[in-house]
Amino acid sequence: MAKTLEGSVAIVTGAAGGIGQAYAKGLAEQGAAVVVADLNGDGVEKFASQLTSEGFSAFATTLDVTDPASAQAMVDRTLSKFGTVDILVNNAAVMAEIPHGGLSEIPLDWWERVMRVNGTGILICARAVIPTMKAKRSGKIINQSSAAAFLPGSVYRISKHLVVAITAGLAVELGPHNINVNAIAPGLIASEAGFRAAGPIGSPQRTARYKTIPHARPDRPPTDLVGTLLLLASPAGDFINGQTINVDGGWVIRL
Repeated sequence: MAKTLEGSVAIVTGAAGGIGQAYAKGLAEQGAAVVVADLNGDGVEKFASQLTSEGFSAFATTLDVTDPASAQAMVDRTLSKFGTVDILVNNAAVMAEIPHGGLSEIPLDWWERVMRVNGTGILICARAVIPTMKAKRSGKIINQSSAAAFLPGSVYRISKHLVVAITAGLAVELGPHNINVNAIAPGLIASEAGFRAAGPIGSPQRTARYKTIPHARPDRPPTDLVGTLLLLASPAGDFINGQTINVDGGWVIRL
C-alpha cells in the first residue's frame, strides 16, 4: 500500500519526547522525511538517531520557539537538507512547568512566558515556513491546542485558546495560497508531561477528571492522536481548514 506522505518533508517542534515523538514517528511511517526540533537539543539528536536507525529519513535541530532567528535557522537547515517544507507541526509548549494558581495568583513573568511559548511561538514558527509554502502554493500547518482550551481557568487553558484563534486567523489569511492551517486539541493523554500536570493514572485528581469523559477508556497514549494528525497532513485533509479538532473521548463537546 502506498504511503500517504511519500516525498513530503515535515517539521515537528517539541519533539524531544511524548506527543512530539509520536507525531514525528507517525509522519515518518507514512513516508515523510522528518525534522525533529526542540529546545532540548540532546533529546532530539538521540531521537533522530533512533529514527534513522529504523530506516526513516530524519535529522535534528535545536529550536527556541520564542526566537524568530532560531525558527528561521530551523527552516534554513531543513531547506538545505531536504529542499522544501510541506508540513509544520507546532507541538512545542510549556505545561507541567507552570506554577499552580489561578489567574489572580499566577506570577506575571510566568503568564508572559506561557503566552510567549504556547501562543507567540506558534506564530513565529509559522512565519518561518510561510514564504516557502507560499512560493510552491501548498502546505499544511498543524498546531497543538488542548481540549482544556474550551474550559475556563488557568493561564495554560487561555494560552491554548489563543492557539485556536491563531489557527483560525492564519487559515483565513493563508487559505488563498492553498495552505491549510488546523489544530488538534488533545484530552487526557498518557504522557510524562500529562502525568506531571494532571497526576498519574490512578491518582485522585486524574480519576476525578475521568468522570467527565464519556469514553470508556479516557486515558489514551500519544499514538491515538496520530490518526488525526495524518488526516490533516495528508491529501485526505485538503478541504479541512481553520478547524480545531478535539481528540478527547468527548470530554469537551462543542455544539
